[in-house]
Amino acid sequence: MKPPGVAWREIIGADESARFQRYGEQLALLQRAATTRGGPGRALHRRQHLGLRASLEVLGDLPAHARQGLFVAPRRFDAHIRLSNGSGQHAPDRKPDVRGFGLRVIGVDGPGALGTPTTAQCFLLINSATFMARTTEDFMGVVLAAAHGPFRVLRHLMKRHGVFGGIKQARLLRKGIGKPFAGFGCETFHSAAPIACGTHAAKVRLVPHNAELPAARRDAWSADLIERLAAGELHWDLQLQFYVDEATTPIEDPTILWPEAEAPFVTVARLVAPAQDPTSADGRQLAATIEAGVFDPWNALAEHRPLGEIMRARKATYFASQNERGVR
Repeated sequence: MKPPGVAWREIIGADESARFQRYGEQLALLQRAATTRGGPGRALHRRQHLGLRASLEVLGDLPAHARQGLFVAPRRFDAHIRLSNGSGQHAPDRKPDVRGFGLRVIGVDGPGALGTPTTAQCFLLINSATFMARTTEDFMGVVLAAAHGPFRVLRHLMKRHGVFGGIKQARLLRKGIGKPFAGFGCETFHSAAPIACGTHAAKVRLVPHNAELPAARRDAWSADLIERLAAGELHWDLQLQFYVDEATTPIEDPTILWPEAEAPFVTVARLVAPAQDPTSADGRQLAATIEAGVFDPWNALAEHRPLGEIMRARKATYFASQNERGVR
């Protein structure tokens, strides 16, 4: 095990500003097409399974490197949860996909990552500890191709990586998207890319207390969680895994798994979704509010600003998508 380090740095390319503007324009076009095709909604993570009420309790007696920003002192915050599929379509549950867990912590008060005060701290998590692409160029290429179907994705990958390399990348992509999923109440969710934690850097994950529960049916993610919430509250540990050094815990490559043996996770807060009925009138109204809201990793305290090229690109692309949705 290595001690947390503060010598991390970001490597910012000279062309990033122009590239990110182009990615934003491309995502806005995807957003527009998705709205034309299927009505209001996001370009990615379009299908919201559930929008839930929750609370986040920051724990006491944390190590000094964890007592930063949101976690500086024990406190309870209200929160919203958005559970989603990763694609830009309303696909059936049985179809393999990335699953998203969006957490918006409410009642935060401090300087924001975007340069203005913020009242919320968002964490965007997926059911994979690593990201599918090393760079935004790779990611956006797949996203844009996927809008035209799987064969266009394969053609894109073969053009970018060669015939054999493209086939290999397609298999890796299919393996990642097809990762077994036990349901939103049983799975661990990860930020995959790091954020700042004061002078430190860390990845985030949510670990369920409910992992021993039976897995959900593959065609009933929402119904499974509704049933669990009818029986009682659900709990997750919010944990941080801290940067130790560039070789072990690289900032700029989210495809690399940070080893727990060298960089162990620290539990800093507890997330609780109380017993609730998402199908009730109040539950449906909450879901509509959450669906219309903003879940953005840059909607964050300055002390928790997103790090790395993938995260820096999100600043431009999410803004463009939100503008197109009319939520800015």
